[in-house]
Amino acid sequence: MAGAGYSVSGSLFKTAYNDAKIAAKGWRKDARETGSCFDRTVSVDPRGRPGGHDLMTEEIPYYDTGRGILKWKDPKKTPDHFTRKGDGAARGYGGTTMARTFAKKDTRPVKPAKARAFKARPNPPNTEFRRFYERGDLPIAVEHLGSKNSIVWKVDVEKLDYHHYLPIFFDGIREEEQPYQFLAVKGVEDMLAAGGQKVLPVIPQLIIPIKTALNTRIPSVMEITLKLLQSLVRSNNLVGEALVPYYRQILPVFNIFRNKNINTGDQIDYGQQYRKCLGDLIQETLEMFEEYGGPDAFINIKYMMPTYESILNA
Repeated sequence: MAGAGYSVSGSLFKTAYNDAKIAAKGWRKDARETGSCFDRTVSVDPRGRPGGHDLMTEEIPYYDTGRGILKWKDPKKTPDHFTRKGDGAARGYGGTTMARTFAKKDTRPVKPAKARAFKARPNPPNTEFRRFYERGDLPIAVEHLGSKNSIVWKVDVEKLDYHHYLPIFFDGIREEEQPYQFLAVKGVEDMLAAGGQKVLPVIPQLIIPIKTALNTRIPSVMEITLKLLQSLVRSNNLVGEALVPYYRQILPVFNIFRNKNINTGDQIDYGQQYRKCLGDLIQETLEMFEEYGGPDAFINIKYMMPTYESILNA
């Protein structure tokens, strides 16, 4: 588990460089679109919803309870398969009978439908953070230093209205483009570090941005969200207890990706320092929830994730 001095924003450029140079994945191409009223590029589709999923349009087999197998539905008869008077060759009492013709049965191989639980969902660039930043309503700017980038606050962070600004910055943590991603993550870290008692009353307003970022199911976005959740819990002693009533909104995605670990066999994982394994991050976050969440934290985690084992009662 990373210490309190770990910087999520500082690791963004390290992981980007690692993906581009070492893993040879190439630099990410920015999608030049936004929902800002002062948009300098292309407007985003207003029907796009972060974390939304498309309904399955492909045909899926059904379970035949009588035979206990999966099978395709029998094709329905169409007017082309109907017979008319005099078409039959057999003869019986009363004259010519009609011979029945049936549509051909589907002989395609039957496979169970994919649940697509781990599939990444849409993440349109229409965050409140981007909209406020592009029209100049946020008191921050990028400071380009020799060794790393940082941000400059135009006002004292301690004097900010946390009820207004902290939810906006948290809404920006699902951004994948620069400089929006770096500014949002660094802004959240600075506000949590300097917030003190101001963070606790804003917890209810942070649940929807956190849930939206997790529901995108994009690994890079989930990694940032999990790391910032750990920073949020450490920011104040009472924040962990304040998050307990909202486990039903946060933990379902945890339960899906909990076993998403990296199996290297007997090899060495040199990228472990970047903390990119979702399974490990989720386990660290759950343990921190239990440690800082008070006496009711474990039973609420156990209710949502039955396989979780306590670290305090071991």
